[in-house]
Amino acid sequence: MKKVKDILYKVSVQTIIGSTEVRVKHITFDSRNVSGNSLFIAIPGTNIDGHTFIDDAIKNGAGVIICQRLPSNLVEGKVYVIVEDSKIALGLIASNFYDNPSEKIDLIGVTGTNGKTTISTLLYKVFNSQDISSGLISTVEIKFNKRSILTNLTTPDPLTVNSSLDEMLKSGIKKCFMEVSSHGIDQKRVYGLRFKGILFTNLTHDHLDYHKTFKNYRDVKKQVFDSLSKDSFALINLDDRNAEFMIQNSSAKKYTYALNRIADFKAKILENQMRGMLLKIKENEIWTQMLGEFNAYNLLAVFSASIILGLDELSTLKKLSQIQGVPGRFQTFYTQNNILIIIDYAHTPDALKNILSSINKIRTKTESLFTIIGCGGDRDKKKRPKIGEVAAKFSSKVIFTSDNPRNEDPESIIDEMITGVSPVDFKKTRIIIKREEAISAAYKEAMPGDIVLIAGKGHEKYQEIKGKKYPFNDLEYAKKIFIKT
Repeated sequence: MKKVKDILYKVSVQTIIGSTEVRVKHITFDSRNVSGNSLFIAIPGTNIDGHTFIDDAIKNGAGVIICQRLPSNLVEGKVYVIVEDSKIALGLIASNFYDNPSEKIDLIGVTGTNGKTTISTLLYKVFNSQDISSGLISTVEIKFNKRSILTNLTTPDPLTVNSSLDEMLKSGIKKCFMEVSSHGIDQKRVYGLRFKGILFTNLTHDHLDYHKTFKNYRDVKKQVFDSLSKDSFALINLDDRNAEFMIQNSSAKKYTYALNRIADFKAKILENQMRGMLLKIKENEIWTQMLGEFNAYNLLAVFSASIILGLDELSTLKKLSQIQGVPGRFQTFYTQNNILIIIDYAHTPDALKNILSSINKIRTKTESLFTIIGCGGDRDKKKRPKIGEVAAKFSSKVIFTSDNPRNEDPESIIDEMITGVSPVDFKKTRIIIKREEAISAAYKEAMPGDIVLIAGKGHEKYQEIKGKKYPFNDLEYAKKIFIKT
């Protein structure tokens, strides 16, 4: 338990009603999770305002309330702390409550539109393979030692992050690799964290339903680099046109990686096949089972960060040559009649173009390339026509289908995707709304040697429809259909 006065360190407090000597055992921003000696933080959100749940929190046992405005009825004996920004307060309070674990562990963030999950997961694997106990906070899971906790957000809330880092420290973890999303930065979920380093992958069209403009999206990403101290490092993909902008005001030590420009860390693709790639990194050639130019960037980023953090070059390259990638990220299997199935999370125009371009550079063009794809509901609508355009332009055949329609009509989502398809490519496309039927249709049509890309959902184990999540995994269903498991 900690005293209120101790966990308010660095918080911009406007007014305090009650004693800050009160001890707090538990912190939450969900009134349903309140218990005795709890501190409840009222967070104003886009759809739900936590201030409306202050009374519920008090009824459930909250002794301390953090809020931006006082409730109309104050309960005697309770402590009320009015702060300037509840989201910022949450980040600082969470850090203070867990004794600022990010200051005691090497926390490495990975940000950018594409590649975050792959890079953070591969770093986690590389360091653990070198007997350096490490943790992972990713879109897929929070992982350390033999524990794995499934996550729903690319960047979890500050309480989850700090409690996880605290547990990692208690378990002897030295480093943690963490995905840092633009939503996470903008919503102050990483506020109060001290990063040892941040990697920047790239920046393309995504999340403009939230950020409204590309400039806003870019500027939000930059914030995390601006917050770095002189004792930290920033590693950027110099081939991306936004990379140098990210670090122009950063105090961190700066490093660069690239395939096409002079940089601190360079790589070259020597061979690119359906079974893998031959890369040249730092004058050393390595074979990897991962393929595609985008994965060359991912592997180079992992190598670069590993060397910056003190790993041996040859040992790191050896491990990278053995790694098989990340679930749902260009995950492949062959059927008995040599049809290649690819499962990938690509859900932005750029990510999909990268995948399809990589496949087209390798394939012989004598086979057909099927793409099965949809777009998520209640998300950026502007990218739907672009995804439709890319899918049709770079594929032999396209089946537009449902993704996670959420509260939208899947047929309406597909209609918006089709508006981007050029007249010359329209004959390649068809619509099969049910995702399982779309995959089954590809199974019936694909011939030996063909390639089937199932894109958009990757590792996800559900479809979200009208507020409910129904069990569904692309890889499991594809294996069931294509190899009858």
